[in-house]
Amino acid sequence: MWEQHEIQKQLGIINGKEAPDLIIQNATYLHSIFKKWITGNIWIKGDRIVYAGSRMPAMTEGAEIVDATDKKIVPGYIEPHVHPFQLYNPETFADYTGRLGTTTILSDNLTFFLLLGNERAFKLIDQLNELPFSFYWWARFDSQTVLQNEREVFSQEAISDWLKRDDVLMGGELTGWPRLMIGDPDITASVSLAKKAGKKIEGHFPGASERTLARMKLLGVDGDHEAMTADEVEARLLQGYAVTMRHSSIRPDLPDLLKGIIDKGLDVFDHLMMTTDGSTPSFHVDGVMDKCIQVALDAGVKPIDAYLMASYNVARYYGIDDLHGVVATGRYATLNFLESETNPVPTDVLSKGKWLKRENVGTASFKQADWSLVPVFEPAFDLDEKDFEFNSAVGIEMVNDVITKPYEVTLDLSVGKLSTEHDESFLMLIDRHGKWRVNTVIKGFANQVQALVSSYSNTGDIILIGKDKKAMMLAFREMKRMNGGMVLVEDGEVIASIPLKIGGGLSAERMEVLIEQEVALKKALAERGYKHGDAVYTFLFMQSTHLPYIRATQVGLYQVMKNEVIIPATER
Repeated sequence: MWEQHEIQKQLGIINGKEAPDLIIQNATYLHSIFKKWITGNIWIKGDRIVYAGSRMPAMTEGAEIVDATDKKIVPGYIEPHVHPFQLYNPETFADYTGRLGTTTILSDNLTFFLLLGNERAFKLIDQLNELPFSFYWWARFDSQTVLQNEREVFSQEAISDWLKRDDVLMGGELTGWPRLMIGDPDITASVSLAKKAGKKIEGHFPGASERTLARMKLLGVDGDHEAMTADEVEARLLQGYAVTMRHSSIRPDLPDLLKGIIDKGLDVFDHLMMTTDGSTPSFHVDGVMDKCIQVALDAGVKPIDAYLMASYNVARYYGIDDLHGVVATGRYATLNFLESETNPVPTDVLSKGKWLKRENVGTASFKQADWSLVPVFEPAFDLDEKDFEFNSAVGIEMVNDVITKPYEVTLDLSVGKLSTEHDESFLMLIDRHGKWRVNTVIKGFANQVQALVSSYSNTGDIILIGKDKKAMMLAFREMKRMNGGMVLVEDGEVIASIPLKIGGGLSAERMEVLIEQEVALKKALAERGYKHGDAVYTFLFMQSTHLPYIRATQVGLYQVMKNEVIIPATER
């Protein structure tokens, strides 16, 4: 991590020959190993703690000295399960979360993997590593949908290149775990590669039985984040899993999970972690891991246990506790200063030796990554009347935000507009390059949305939903003009939009701006009959075959439980 010349300077500070860059004096800090508060002084050189203890350095000339009297200091928070592509991008997400104390994120690589290829993805990741945040990554083994070229994209060579990186800590998450269960050679080989490389394997097992959990443990899975009850947490712990508890925009389970664990009298907090699991922007208006810690405190979890679930427990499980999760010599100088142990929102944040926040005021943003590495989204095709021919006898009915089931379509789909007296709408999934389309009907989305078009989706393909074919055409063209985004059109006017200028799927705006845009779009959709919790997730999961029961995919309308195409995609 550190070059020998850097280490020699660090040793020079210990030997009294050089001064630190920063001295935090009179610090009351949480020691993760002793699980208690210790008072002392913290010496920092560059991005590293060179000493933490009772002494002061022999040389102090030129050092910044911060008196931490009346503050409590805890390790920087770690988010262990991030999908950093939920409209935001990894850089803007980290910039936002860092000032709230979440300075380390372990992130999904799916969008980079699908849209960039390894060479450009690695260039971007290397740039992100120059920022004063800590980025770590997963290596996906499957697309969580059905791609026309799945085996080509998820080749063993491409996956192996990710697993060779030191900043990749995890294989998965295993949304395609049934393939592993039946011995699929590709995913079995990927798991084997990850295990040999010393990476953890993260499952995706909602509602899994004890038998399934046992079988998946034998197949190499280390952890899971899908427990929805305290009984399910206990079942995973009994099988030896690491358990990450979720508090997200569509599964805010954490309060009930923690209450159930406390009610059961389970002394297991050393083996638990927490995550917001890729929540959409507005969910984070009141925090990230600080939000999870507050939920834990409110549930009656002891403060030290609450903080360690969001720092040391994660670092120890993923084998990065030599750098993170402990306020001690040799670790990154990543610290959160608190007014009290009962308020996890930091007043000051130090990340890799850089101040992100001082006295409740955020510092300036740091150098930006070069997002031009992501190709501009500019579809070289238009839609015409033939694209709006709908004759599907089977449609998609929404049960909730993300669960769908098939239903029989009885409407006359030759009309230009559907009635607002019912909640059935036209639905089109179209290839981002214009090569194919899937036309069907969606029931339960809304009854008064004339047109909503999104280039944000699981695969980066384009989704159109609406009552009015001409309005859908207009929304599509507006989305093209924006170089990607989500566009709501009514009576020839754009009612709400979210520009997604990075590859058609990611916003280039700061999180604060993006949150305002998302709230406005969701409000407009709710006013037009969208009755579920999170429309952004609806678009993200429209293609996702790890969820029941019917999905629009690149190969056509797909029956998940039967693994079969009901209606194939139409070539254009």
